[in-house]
Amino acid sequence: MNQTDIMYFIESALLASDKPLKLDKILDLFEDTDKPDRSTIKICIKKLQQEYLSRNIELIEVASGYRVQIKTETSKKLDKLWEWRSPRYSRALFETLALIAYKQPITRGEIEMVRGVSVSSNIIKSLMERQWIYIAGQRDVPGRPEMFGTTKSFLDYFGLKSINELPPLSDLSDWDDIKEKLDIHDTKVSEKVEKPKVNPILDDNSSTLSSHIEESTSKDMESALKISEVKFEELIHDEANENIPSSSEQKEDVNSLDPK
Repeated sequence: MNQTDIMYFIESALLASDKPLKLDKILDLFEDTDKPDRSTIKICIKKLQQEYLSRNIELIEVASGYRVQIKTETSKKLDKLWEWRSPRYSRALFETLALIAYKQPITRGEIEMVRGVSVSSNIIKSLMERQWIYIAGQRDVPGRPEMFGTTKSFLDYFGLKSINELPPLSDLSDWDDIKEKLDIHDTKVSEKVEKPKVNPILDDNSSTLSSHIEESTSKDMESALKISEVKFEELIHDEANENIPSSSEQKEDVNSLDPK
């Protein structure tokens, strides 16, 4: 096989593969009789990269190997070809991911110390399901918390060959800059903050309630004053007299018992 044939065979292999291909994997695709050396493979890959410069596709090397992909500016114009839409993640998720990427290995508690808020379990779950992070070990401290690190899938997704290719922290001065560099879309959650319903009993501005309280207070005060003016000795004496029948009542009772 001449160099041109090798170049286009590599191109076919990269287009047919559903994942990036390492150099050794590309070599294994050739028959033993036609197998080129590693330097020839690298030369052919560089030629393909040069050929793609004027086209809407590119050949890049990521953590898992080489792959052919559509350029970012062209990809946005081709969204109508796919029914599915790329998932949108929250700012909190990417802040957590950024801390793991730059400070790995890092524990959940250390992330919370930097961000100043607790890390949602759903964020960690989402990052694990996407295979962007993994449990790198356990910190040798009381409780032995899990430490997190980034995976090759994370590097592949963002088109990075290694963690050293991450933008310097000095370049990430604000969130808009991060979104522009990594082509990140924020999740826009419209949170409607409803005014809490005020209990009418506790509403100081309720004129009805105020008048009701004043009326109740006035009645209570009048009742208290009446009670305070009563002499309990007279009240007890009156109750005792009510229970004693009068002389006329006693006489009537006796007559009712007379058989005559």
